[in-house]
Amino acid sequence: MASDAPAFENPFRPGAGHMPPHLAGREEERREFARLLDQTTILENALLTGLRGVGKTVLLDTFKPLAISKGWHWVGTDLSESASVTEQALAIRLLTDLSVVSSSLVLERKPSTGFADSPQDTMLDYGTLVQIYATTPGLVADRLKAVLETVAAACRREGIRGIVFAYDEAQNLADSPAEREFPLSLLLDVFQSIQKRNIPFMLALTGLPTLFPKLVEARTFAERMFRVIMLDKLSDEASRDAIRKPIADSKCPVVFNDDSVETICRESGGYPYFIQFICREVYDAFIQSVKTHGTTTPVPLDAITRKLDSDFFAGRWARATDRQRELLWSIANLDNADGEFTVQEIVEASKRLLPKAFGNSHVSQMLVTLSGMGLIYKNRWGRYSFAVPLFHRFILRQQEAIETLNHA
Repeated sequence: MASDAPAFENPFRPGAGHMPPHLAGREEERREFARLLDQTTILENALLTGLRGVGKTVLLDTFKPLAISKGWHWVGTDLSESASVTEQALAIRLLTDLSVVSSSLVLERKPSTGFADSPQDTMLDYGTLVQIYATTPGLVADRLKAVLETVAAACRREGIRGIVFAYDEAQNLADSPAEREFPLSLLLDVFQSIQKRNIPFMLALTGLPTLFPKLVEARTFAERMFRVIMLDKLSDEASRDAIRKPIADSKCPVVFNDDSVETICRESGGYPYFIQFICREVYDAFIQSVKTHGTTTPVPLDAITRKLDSDFFAGRWARATDRQRELLWSIANLDNADGEFTVQEIVEASKRLLPKAFGNSHVSQMLVTLSGMGLIYKNRWGRYSFAVPLFHRFILRQQEAIETLNHA
C-alpha cells in the first residue's frame, strides 16, 4: 500500500471556484434553476447568493450544461470592478460576451452571384454589434436594447430558445450618483424592458449576500424580478458525502474512518471550501503517515487549523484596525455570532468584555466600514452577519493565542 501511495493524486480541490470531485447537497438549487429555464416568458431571473466558500461559482458552472441541454445559449464571465464602474464599460462587457454566441447568427443574408468576390452575409459579430450600438440614437440603455432586440430576432429565426447572461461576483456592480454613472440600474432597466417584450434573455447573477439589497435599492422592481437562491452550508449528510465519495475510488490508498469524517464535518462547519481544504490537508497527512509508518495517524487538526487561519482568514483580519478588532471580538463572543446579530447586542457584549465599551452610533458607523471591507453584511431587515464563514471561530482563536502569550 505504501509504495503505491505517492502515485495517487489528492482528489480534493480547495481553490477559488474549482469544481470539487463530488458536488454534494445542491440538488434542490439545481431543480430550481431548471424550473427557471422552463419559463416561456421570463418573469424571474436567477440570483445565487451566499457567503464566500459556499460554492456559488461552482454551482453556477453546473448550471451552464443544464441550460445548454434545454436549448439555451450561455454567455458571461466575472464582473470585475473595472467592467462595472460606468454604464459604457458595462455595455461593452455585455456586447463582448454576447458576440461569442451571436457571431454565428446572420443579420442580413445576401444572395450569391456565383462569383468568388460576391457579397458575404452580414454576421452579428462583435463589430456588427458595436455598429448597431453606435448608430442607434438615444441613451446607453436605448442602444443596448436595440442590440439585444436585433440578436433576439436572429435567435428566433435560428430556433434558439434564449440566452442566459451569467455573471459571477455581481456584487461589484454599483451605481455612483456622484459620478452620474448608474451601471447597476442600467442592467436592471434593460433586462426588465426586453423581458416585458417577451424576449427570452435571462440574467443569472451570483454574489455575496449584499447583492440582493443592492439590487432592490437601485430599482424596487428588482424584488419581483429575481428568484433568490440562497446557498447555505451543507447538511451533515451532504458534508459526509463530500468527504467520502471522492475517496471511494478503489485505487485510493487510504480512507477516512468515521471519527475522521465527523471531525472534518464539525471543523468545516459544513462549508464546501473548508471541507475541501481540510480534506486535502488530512489526505496528504494520511498518505505521508502510511508511507512512513504503514498506517494512518489521527487527524492533525491543530496544524491544519493554523494553516487555514493563515491562508484564508489572516489577510482579512489584517485589514482591521485595533478598535475594529475589538468590535469584531465582541461580536464573536455572542451566542448567535454564527447567525444574525443587532447593534444593541454588540453594544451589550462590549460592555461585558471591553474596558471601553461601544455606543450605538459608534457601532453603527463601524459596521458600515466593516461592510465596505467585506467582513460584515447587513440584510434587508437591519440585522447583521459575518460575511466570512466561521470568522467568529478564527477571532476567538486569535484572542486565545494573545491571552496564552500574555500569561506565558
